[in-house]
Amino acid sequence: MKRVFLFLLTNLAVMLVLGVVLSIIMSALGLSHRSLGGILLIATVFGFGGSFISLFMSKWIAKKSTGAQVITQPRTETEQWLVNTVAAQAKKAGINMPEVAIYDSPEMNAFATGPSKNNSLVAVSTGLLHNMSQDQAEAVLAHEVSHVANGDMVTLTLIQGVVNTFVIFAAKVLAGIVDNFINSDEEEGGSSWTYFLFDMLFQVLFGVLASVVVAHYSRKREFAADNGAAQLVGADKMRSALERLKQNHPSQLEGSMMAFGIASGKGMAELFSSHPPLDARIDALRR
Repeated sequence: MKRVFLFLLTNLAVMLVLGVVLSIIMSALGLSHRSLGGILLIATVFGFGGSFISLFMSKWIAKKSTGAQVITQPRTETEQWLVNTVAAQAKKAGINMPEVAIYDSPEMNAFATGPSKNNSLVAVSTGLLHNMSQDQAEAVLAHEVSHVANGDMVTLTLIQGVVNTFVIFAAKVLAGIVDNFINSDEEEGGSSWTYFLFDMLFQVLFGVLASVVVAHYSRKREFAADNGAAQLVGADKMRSALERLKQNHPSQLEGSMMAFGIASGKGMAELFSSHPPLDARIDALRR
């Protein structure tokens, strides 16, 4: 419930901010909501704006939604090992030291997030620390550091912004065409219920198709992060970590945290999964 409430509150705040910005820009440019220029502006502001605001807030959202506690002063040998390991890997990867955090969850998982390579967070679950060997945990950390070093968070945000813009623009244009056909231009200003109905329907339809594109990119970045981890700590350690994940609990991570975690939820259709099958990742490391 905490995650749901935070998600709704954050999205409401984002929508309000973008709505105010959009109103100011459209008034200044003299654009209407039903003109192609107006629709493109709406699609761009909400498509890219929402993605980039989420990116800039990603560390804060991740900490609040998972309850992750950042290690500021290591209190145990495990915490000291985590900080030292991430520091060494970050130096080797050529990035600034990420914040390191632990969150309470029975699943063996970890995630990376943050607005840039040099302003990031790497978090691991208590389940991973309790159920993986040190070599396996080291490989998982290297996988997350590789995500950061590869700039995957920013690139995924750009891709998400592009597909969001396309979804909104195409949905509104087609909804306007259908609305005009049904109402024969009797209702002006785009206020008819048919316009809003078809706008929502098309956004859902195109949104499903767009998620396939984003998931495809996410899967490719998982292979790249596995390869990066193999270069940082060795392919054997990374393969061992992936083998251990076969006995994992279902992932509780959501959104971008799931996309840049080491493991994803099970049972999703492969087209919509943010992660490739574990066996495919292990085979890729062997090759």
